[in-house]
This record gives sequence, structure tokens and C-alpha cells, in this order.
Amino acid sequence: MGLEEFVKKKEFLICVDSDGCAMDTMDIKHIRCFGPCMIEEWNLYKWESPILKRWNEINLYTMTRGINRFKGLAKMLREIHDEYTPIDGIDQFELWVETSDELSNSSLQNALEISNNICMEKALSWSKKVNQSIDQLSEEEKRPFEGVKEALKYAHEYADIAIVSSANAKAVLDEWKLYGLLDYVDLVLAQDAGSKSYCIQQLLKKGYKNRNVLMTGDAPGDCQAAMKNGVFYYPILVRKEEKSWQEFKEEAVLRLVEGTYAGPYQSEKIKLFEDNLK
Repeated sequence: MGLEEFVKKKEFLICVDSDGCAMDTMDIKHIRCFGPCMIEEWNLYKWESPILKRWNEINLYTMTRGINRFKGLAKMLREIHDEYTPIDGIDQFELWVETSDELSNSSLQNALEISNNICMEKALSWSKKVNQSIDQLSEEEKRPFEGVKEALKYAHEYADIAIVSSANAKAVLDEWKLYGLLDYVDLVLAQDAGSKSYCIQQLLKKGYKNRNVLMTGDAPGDCQAAMKNGVFYYPILVRKEEKSWQEFKEEAVLRLVEGTYAGPYQSEKIKLFEDNLK
């Protein structure tokens, strides 16, 4: 079921990101898949160690955590172009990243058919290799954080639950289904559904009041999507995920339902989130 067919069932809506938020998959995907596939695609082995370290800083441990894969790639390739070795065709790839309405494999494929740009061609090849590499990770390496299932089960008693993720749709569905998390989900919106901000905007049109909607995520993009749409944000803190999910279940959901999420509690959550990524 997609956005168009989705029908509001409860008065409250909780949107939940996947990688690095519900699923303990973000670190392993970047360390084992995204970064190494980039090194391979552009033959960057000569500078592998500093480039991989920088890739992880951009995508995992700073305020650009959770950035779209193509935005992260464009940022990294620009640094490589300026500091290590020329990247052919980078200007046109950056332009596509900055102007495209949809940053996905299919959108890039369409743009490539028009431009025949070498950097865009390699970016698409890289993205496909990343997906293949992620598929090869074992099931044991793609698990939810401790307490996620119990928290979602509890939250689903009060609210509709929508996955709002920029990750590959097949990966999201496979991972959530494997651990029984989809039992507590009403709608899955992944990379091909549009930006997180767009998805929340469209969900609000289903009849939810802004004060009854909560976005749960681990990255600045999740917070920005919530703020842009005037809904609440609950952060899953990097390296403190289990504790974050415990508080989500024990306090955040009830605050949303009882109408006490706004004000000091929301401000405290955003400050803790920002401080944790500095």
C-alpha cells in the first residue's frame, strides 16, 4: 500500500526512520558497504584509509548523519576531487544532486540516459553495488536495536505507525519483516516515496493534527523534516539507542497522547540530540 491508498485509522501518527533508528544497520552498511564500494568504483585504494574515515564522519558521526546516499557521495567526491585526485564529470553529478526532485537509482538512470555523464554512470554503478553488498550481509548483522519491537507494539495501541526512511525500499521491508516489526506498521515509505519532509507533508493531508504527529529518527534530516512540517521530533541518540527506545516507550508516546510533548520536553530532546552529534 502506498501513500495514496493509506487511510488514517487513529488520531495520532508516529513516523519512524529505519537505518540507525529502529534498525542497528547504519554503521555496518557504511563501514562494510557504502565506503568500500566507493573506493572500488573510483579506484581510490591509494588514499583508502583517510577517505573511509572521512566517509564515516560525514555519514555517521556528525550533523550530516543520515544524509541521502547521493548527497553524501557528491560531498565526498568533491573533497576527493579537491584533495586527492580529479573526479571526471563531478560538476554535472553535483548539479543533478542539487536539482533532482528524487534522489534514487531510477531517477539517476533517467538522468544518465539524457546526459551520458561518466560520474553519474559510476554513481549509479556504485549505488547498485552498495545494494548488492547490503543484501549479502547476514541476517544476524541486520538487527533492530534492543527494545524497538516492544516500543512499537506499545505505540501502535495509540497511533498509526509509518516507516519514513530514505533507505532502499526492499532492504527496509526485508529487515522489518524478518524481525516481526511490520506487525506494528501501517505504512512503509522508503527512498522511492520521496523525501522525509514530503512524506510527512502528505501524511498530514490524511487528517492528522500537527500536534498529534511525531517523527522518530537518529539524524538531522529527520529533525529538519519534522520541524519543516510543524510536527514533534523524538531523537534516537547515536550510541545510546537502547536507552532512547526505552524512554520512547515509557515517556514520549504518553506525552504525545496526553498533549504534554510541546515546550520544555521537546526543547530538551532537540538539544540532547544536537549535542550528541557535535
